[in-house]
Amino acid sequence: MPPTSRPLRKLGFLTIGLFDEADPRRGHESTLSIIELGERLGFDSAWVRHRHLQYGISSPLVLLAAASQRTSRIQLGTAVIPLGWENPLRLAEDLATLDLLSGGRLNPGVSVGPPMHYDRVREALYPGTADAEDFSYERVRRLMGFVRGERATDFSGTEGFEAFSDRVQPHAAGLADRMWYGGASLRSARWAGEQGMNLLTSSVVKAEESEDFAEIQLSHIRAFRERHPDGERARVSHGLVVIPTDSATPGQRAKYEEYARTRMPRTASPQGPARMMFAPDLVGSSAEIAERLSAHVAFREVDEVAFALPFSFDHEDYVQILTDIATLLGPALGRPSAA
Repeated sequence: MPPTSRPLRKLGFLTIGLFDEADPRRGHESTLSIIELGERLGFDSAWVRHRHLQYGISSPLVLLAAASQRTSRIQLGTAVIPLGWENPLRLAEDLATLDLLSGGRLNPGVSVGPPMHYDRVREALYPGTADAEDFSYERVRRLMGFVRGERATDFSGTEGFEAFSDRVQPHAAGLADRMWYGGASLRSARWAGEQGMNLLTSSVVKAEESEDFAEIQLSHIRAFRERHPDGERARVSHGLVVIPTDSATPGQRAKYEEYARTRMPRTASPQGPARMMFAPDLVGSSAEIAERLSAHVAFREVDEVAFALPFSFDHEDYVQILTDIATLLGPALGRPSAA
């Protein structure tokens, strides 16, 4: 296998955390146990998705607060929190609180834009102000300012028996350096670099300058680093869906291959008005997946990953996949196994 340009340094995974409406606790407990397993297997980070009005994690910071008390080392991230659903000042308070509870392990990933199906939720989410809400990059700038300790009000001091701060409290030192932006466009990549944030890439990009997924993603990574104060040292995490089958049962292999097959048509050409391009899911032995990744021009530019777990598999499937990633795929990509 040809070596990647950057041997893998940090190994992470991403889960959506699905649950059954009739028994939501079971699904949340499964996600927590998967994060605990990730720490035991030596993963550097565990990331959770954010889903509203769906059967996935709607409150990732609450779940990660629980995970922070069940783990001691693994970094905990969100990929991503859609800021259209959030008040930046309140979110900054929650992020800082969780970062302190976790001992400085939080890696918040965020994105902007109107909430999904905004026309159907606008009155429930922003009654009376739906047309005035700003879903631009400015929402991220506000959040970053509060996280960095910029003033939120012109008042501080004592009023009666209560002390007030003009900045978000608590303040979590170092958290701003662990803020990530999830971008799928060249514009977003450049903007994230200019803000000094870290960049989360995934299995989705906008087909703007090409219809070759890897080439598009490569252009985003390079544009991000060109604009970032840290240049080539700026952090980028890669998030393709990988499904190693080394220790899978025949039944699991068949399920994984069918999953990837049904999703393959969407990778053939840009989808929808936004021209979104999707990367194929990578299914096979760890050696086969490592060889395919080594040929992926964008993957060769990164040394951090948060491999995405498939949406709808069973708990035991995730255990098998994570175990193979940690013990076989990671080492094949240059990161020694810690399990």
